[in-house]
Amino acid sequence: MRVFDTVITGGTVVTASDSVVADVGIAGGKIAAVGLDLEGAEKIDARGKYLLPGGIDVHTHLDMPFMGATTADDFESGTTAAACGGTTSIIDFAIQVKGDPLSRALDTWHEKAGGKSMIDYAFHMICTDLNDQRLKEMDKLVDGGIPTFKLFMAYPGIFMLDDASIFRAMLQTRDNGGMICMHCENGGVIDVLVQRAKAGGHKEPKWHALTRPMTAEAEATRRAIALAEMAGVPMYVVHLSAGDAMDEIRAARERGLPMYAETCPQYLFLSYDDYERPGFDGAKYVMSPPLRPKGNEERLWRGLATNSLQVVSTDHCSFCMKVEGGKPGKELGKEDFSKIPNGAPGIETRLLLLYDGGVNGGRISLNRFVDVTSTAPAKLFGLYPRKGAIQPGSDADIVVWDPKKKHTIAAKTCHMKVDYNPYEGRKVTGAPEWVFLRGKALVKGGKLAGKAGSGEFVKRKPRSS
Repeated sequence: MRVFDTVITGGTVVTASDSVVADVGIAGGKIAAVGLDLEGAEKIDARGKYLLPGGIDVHTHLDMPFMGATTADDFESGTTAAACGGTTSIIDFAIQVKGDPLSRALDTWHEKAGGKSMIDYAFHMICTDLNDQRLKEMDKLVDGGIPTFKLFMAYPGIFMLDDASIFRAMLQTRDNGGMICMHCENGGVIDVLVQRAKAGGHKEPKWHALTRPMTAEAEATRRAIALAEMAGVPMYVVHLSAGDAMDEIRAARERGLPMYAETCPQYLFLSYDDYERPGFDGAKYVMSPPLRPKGNEERLWRGLATNSLQVVSTDHCSFCMKVEGGKPGKELGKEDFSKIPNGAPGIETRLLLLYDGGVNGGRISLNRFVDVTSTAPAKLFGLYPRKGAIQPGSDADIVVWDPKKKHTIAAKTCHMKVDYNPYEGRKVTGAPEWVFLRGKALVKGGKLAGKAGSGEFVKRKPRSS
């Protein structure tokens, strides 16, 4: 009988489609067998636990400068937090400086991540200007394992591209096998609303949401779908927050168009009411798109259950409230809501929240939970079946999940470096007990055991059709 390096015994293996009690044998960092009565040099008893494929967060911003601040989490702290929350792979965003080649942005982000990441990582490319030379560079990136490009319809003068540039980029991906990831908000309209609000003397954090209405997101989503349909390409909408925008995705999919979208925990568990917190506390929840009125979250949950939405990622973008370690924080916008750095932390709490609110809450099945947090992102972003699966030949990225473990979310017990948590005090049931990356334990018995630098850069495959 073969003796594996490690065998996880007696747990319920959960995939996007099935659940079965089985042992999992690990050898050479890969899943070598799924069966019964397997023998291993090391055995881990997982009876009463779930064995899940490691979480994949396809939307993070680590060590990112933005709006005069830099995110509190770099690749070391951010990926440590991710591992403790059951995430074993991320896709972060390299940002092109206007006028620079795309390759320079990629080199910069490799320097940021190299030797620091505890988990495996890949990159998308944020494109801020796309002349003919840059369009050709997209082909080289696809060939080099960076097949996805984020474009913005918001943030005029910073990230925003016009429709013609977006359309040209889409045509380029039609030929090179890449895919566009789109930030859908009508930036021009929002800019007018912001200036009118400021002229009216409004400065409180809630005006960030009041000047970014759901209609501005829905309109941009509809327009992006039209551009992608004309180009004949698939498209992925990032951090979808509004039920109205989701309806546009659903209608496109019902017409047979290859349109995909993610939402994030903040849009499932928080609401506009959080902006009405006293003082400057509403700034904790300033992100783009903003939080929406109560009731919107149930529309998104239904979208997850019915596959109108395919993925839950975090858009982890952790700015402290106050100056920490010399880094300015959200206080930059204390007298002007439009200057509050946009973003919130979430890389460590995604699975905790989704399991408790989704599976325990009866909104999604356990298999669907695995799909939206691991398998679907792996398939959409060129990582499957290396990632996102528990099957022979896949990387041994495995989470032993204790469905009965109770946990209270708090900034002081999280591994993120940010000085607050949007879900402070929320009690959840279900948490990781062990987390493996390519067979190495990053978390043992709920305690951090991994080291910075154990993660590797992963080249991703372009889409096959």
